[in-house]
Amino acid sequence: MSGGVDSSVAAALLVEQGYQVIGLMLRLWAEQGDKDNRCCTPDAVVEARRVADALNISFYVRDYKEIFKATVVDFFVDSYLQGITPNPCVVCNRDIRFSRLLTEALNLGGDYLATGHYARVQQAKDGIYQLLKGVDSAKDQSYVLYTLTQERLARVMFPLGNYIKPEVRRIAAAKNLAVFNRPDSQDLCFLGAGTYRDFLKRQLPDAVQPGPIFNTAGELLGQHQGLAYYTVGQRKGLTVFNARPLYVIRLDRATNSLVVGTLEELGRTELTAHQVTYLSGQPPAEMIEVTAKIRYKAHEVPATLTPCPDDRVQLTFTMPLRDITPGQSVVFYQGETVLGGGIIEIFG
Repeated sequence: MSGGVDSSVAAALLVEQGYQVIGLMLRLWAEQGDKDNRCCTPDAVVEARRVADALNISFYVRDYKEIFKATVVDFFVDSYLQGITPNPCVVCNRDIRFSRLLTEALNLGGDYLATGHYARVQQAKDGIYQLLKGVDSAKDQSYVLYTLTQERLARVMFPLGNYIKPEVRRIAAAKNLAVFNRPDSQDLCFLGAGTYRDFLKRQLPDAVQPGPIFNTAGELLGQHQGLAYYTVGQRKGLTVFNARPLYVIRLDRATNSLVVGTLEELGRTELTAHQVTYLSGQPPAEMIEVTAKIRYKAHEVPATLTPCPDDRVQLTFTMPLRDITPGQSVVFYQGETVLGGGIIEIFG
């Protein structure tokens, strides 16, 4: 429970369905000097406890500050140092929520860990558990859940998967839950004031150094402020003049240089990914047709998936994509079903 409307309604629905529910909230790391992590402020704790009291369920708060810092925040910072753009929500779900927290829920005597994610789990006729998109396409969170294993899928529940967000708020209001109009939580919950670039400046005051900006022909165009402040496909913030708009094509960590080019130079039709996992536990035996998302907010696009050795995959798209970004997750689907995903590798 986070003190927000989604987890509160998830708990309320399960109580209504006759489950014995226990509320668990995590206290997560925030920068020194900041009041709290955005998703577990004192106000959020109070709201979650009020909901638990209204539902007549037990409520516990667990301190995960140091675990979260070491697992998620340090990963986030280190990734930018390596010149890649991470998705910390994927890591948090894999290594915190559906690992440590799931174990804690089971140790408390629970049979399942339920969350307010907009996704669905179903068991196929052959016994394999499947992860499906949430019914609300605008809120679907299956992208950040692709690392779930068969063992974990058997122990998780997503009560909101068949609802759209306005319905969830109406349910909260009908049940007199005070959080019915609480704003949605924000991504990158551990950020304090400002943007992720401000956060990196505070966390890496000496590690981020200016360097040269080159075009794809190797011509020097100017100077960048530090590779950590840029990502592939970025246009804003490039302090160079050119007759045509320029975009970040590549971050070269070895030379601390930024390579920029035109929109035509940016687009790519292929990518490779590593650390690939499949929800079924097994890769496909041969090349298959899928749809894929290269970022959480990206549209799905048709692609051909070719499994490769060493937990890798190659995806070939029917058209060039401009935002293929090393470090981001690529997630592949067939219809409503999530097949798996992996981390986009550095290219060029």
